Amino acid sequence: MTKIISIANHKGGIGKTTSTINIGAALVAQGKKVLLVDLDPQANLTQSLGITNPEMTIYDNLRGEKVVYPIEVKKNFYIIPSSLDLSAAEIELSSEPGREYILKDILSKVSNKFDYIFIDCPPSLGLLTINALTCSDSVYIPLAAEYLPLRGLAKLNEVIEKIKARLNPKLKIASVFLTKYDQRKILNRDVAESVREFFGEKLMDTKISDNIALAEAPCHGKDIFLYNKKCKGAEDYENLCFELLKKKAA
Repeated sequence: MTKIISIANHKGGIGKTTSTINIGAALVAQGKKVLLVDLDPQANLTQSLGITNPEMTIYDNLRGEKVVYPIEVKKNFYIIPSSLDLSAAEIELSSEPGREYILKDILSKVSNKFDYIFIDCPPSLGLLTINALTCSDSVYIPLAAEYLPLRGLAKLNEVIEKIKARLNPKLKIASVFLTKYDQRKILNRDVAESVREFFGEKLMDTKISDNIALAEAPCHGKDIFLYNKKCKGAEDYENLCFELLKKKAA
């Protein structure tokens, strides 16, 4: 049965796109078939996998194009790309009946072909993110081990609870994990403790290090395992994948 997972946080620059790519790639290495959905108008996920000027994007599907064309990145690893046009979608779809369920209808056409679908959400809590959460089984929350990202957790949790109550009763937060983590920094350790108090066992033990290779890989259009499978970033995401599977969060 396909699992649909949103990777969400309305704070930008905390590793959503990097995590979407590399958790997906780690699961592919475990024999799973994975689809990524780029729901961010900045199209960073699309660009990070070396895709330019795709003929069909998620924006076309949201606008009513019924045929969905996932692009194969490598064996068992696919993406539905985005484009800057998606920035107009929230206004254009605001008057559509059942607007919160449009993405759910789109993904229903391809979901049976994949083991996992990961949705890279935009850094906002608008209609696009609501669509993602409405069609998802669970949410992963990457969180930079810094003070400001920590402050927005309560609001994000509130939105998730509202969507669970009104639109998607099965929705749950399955995983929270820290990114840009440096064990040597007192602030990072303090943030980890605060997140543990807020989310309890949903906080993963695995932390994603502040690793330069993770920033370099998108420049080459590759996931971290193709770019440098021996680096600390690859080790971290592989360990996170194993932990997610062990705790049945994936």
